Amino acid sequence: MALACQMPGGALVDAMRSARLVAVLAVAAICLSALALAIWPTFLVVMAARVLHAGASCVLGPVIAAISLGLVGHAALGTRLGRNARFASIGNGLAAAAMGAAGYLVSNQAVFFLTAALAAPAILALARIRMGDVERPRHTDVGAATTSVRKVLSDRRLLVFAGCILLFQLANAAMLPLMGGILTLRSSQWASTLIGACIVVPQLVVAGFAPWVGRVADSWGRRPLLLFCFLALALRGVLFAFVADPYLIVVVQILDGVCAAVLGVALPLVVADITRGTGRFNLGLGIVGSAVGIGAALSTTLAGYAIDHFGSSVAFFSLASIAACGLALVWLLLPETRPDAGALASRGLNFVASHAEACIDRKSAMRSSGRPTVIPVNFSGRTVKFLTMIAVERVPAELRRRFSRSMAFVSCTQPTGEFRPKWKRLVATAIARLRFSPAT
Repeated sequence: MALACQMPGGALVDAMRSARLVAVLAVAAICLSALALAIWPTFLVVMAARVLHAGASCVLGPVIAAISLGLVGHAALGTRLGRNARFASIGNGLAAAAMGAAGYLVSNQAVFFLTAALAAPAILALARIRMGDVERPRHTDVGAATTSVRKVLSDRRLLVFAGCILLFQLANAAMLPLMGGILTLRSSQWASTLIGACIVVPQLVVAGFAPWVGRVADSWGRRPLLLFCFLALALRGVLFAFVADPYLIVVVQILDGVCAAVLGVALPLVVADITRGTGRFNLGLGIVGSAVGIGAALSTTLAGYAIDHFGSSVAFFSLASIAACGLALVWLLLPETRPDAGALASRGLNFVASHAEACIDRKSAMRSSGRPTVIPVNFSGRTVKFLTMIAVERVPAELRRRFSRSMAFVSCTQPTGEFRPKWKRLVATAIARLRFSPAT
């Protein structure tokens, strides 16, 4: 059911004018399904609740990515996705702990009531999002669909990337379930604890590692991160085939966290790059999400057949081989999707300082104008004030004018999104390089 909803869910988010409204409806649907499971646990109600939950989940993923893109734009999307992955990992861990405590201390039914209650803070957080920044995003191409669905479906880069993700899920989805069964047979007394550790350790790695992945995605590019992700997955499969110590298996699960952090950031980022200017970002996410579902569904079936007929070592080696095929597909067929503007932004300090220094005429800047030192500059609807110099009461008119030109270069490198403190340091360094002494 979730697989069948991926592409329609993405197309629905593209068609809706209010992404926040879609997110609220999806959260409300998840809340309703949890209440239905808690109050009426009959067969028909359970099936209907599962269908409702699957449909809401397929919509919620693309809509969160769409809100993120609408808020910060393409230039800051990598960093935003890294933060999203961190908070998602922390939320998964806290929710699992709270639900486990509720089920242990109260009852199994309390878990579903707690799930429904968690919808309230989620809706409250959505209500705090500024509508103007999402509904009409600045300098992003998510506002209107300008490309046909057929053209998006025939995009070679998107299809190759979907194939890569399918191979990743085909290799990854069955690894932990297979190892969980093996741990149960080897040490049944500590199996639950070890499996719990195998789940928690990757979440901790994602929480610590994902923001860094988001930051380097713009400077390194998408392909190096994806290559590293597939390499880590193949290495994990090979280690699972040889490692027998349960505690070393938990250590190997660190690689699972690395893969989750990289893919959680790279997947929507690559789709945003490919669908930029088309207005079909969420449809692209739905296509890749369908590949995720197909790979995960086939992975457990194929791995189960392999372990039943050939043993666990052959099964893990087979999964590692599939990961190696995905690595080859990324290396040979998937192009780098990072836009050229990313290289411009990565030049950072040298770019801003050199252009700021080039546009200053020191002789004309010596003429005093009697204007204050604070210059307001508008970035994405937010007015930011900069102190151009320290301990100087007056700034010449020519310097003020050319300083504004320097700020225009900064806005070219960071056109949308949050105005980061590092740009203040860049501007301060650019002004310091002027070696200007104001006239008395």
